[in-house]
Parts: sequence; structure tokens; C-alpha cells
Amino acid sequence: MADAPTPLEVNREPREGTCPRCGAAELRAYPVVAEQGWVQVVKCQHCLHSVTREPWYRLGPIQLLADLV
Repeated sequence: MADAPTPLEVNREPREGTCPRCGAAELRAYPVVAEQGWVQVVKCQHCLHSVTREPWYRLGPIQLLADLV
């Protein structure tokens, strides 16, 4: 029997501060795919409110040479 594929894991880096919506001190930064493409977000892990959203690399974790120049 084939082994089940392992789930992808995203490194969620802790951030200082509290959520403006629920007040929880559970902020984490990580990349996500949104309507406009890949963005780096800081989200509350309690209510999933996006505190910040900044554009990231066009192909997410894959960096093109054109993005490095």
C-alpha cells in the first residue's frame, strides 16, 4: 500500500502585538496565495484577521532571476 503524501507545512513566524479585531496575542507571518497573487501576510491565528498584506514574489517560493535584479 502506498504511503499517504505528507502535507505541506508553512513556516509561520511569530510577530509581536495583538489582533485589532479580537485582541489575541497570536500573530504569525507567512505567505499565502490571494486574488492578486502571492502575498506575505501577518494574521491572527485565533480569528484569522489579516493585520498586514504585502506583495511577495510572483511565483511564491520560486524566485525568478528577474525578481533578484
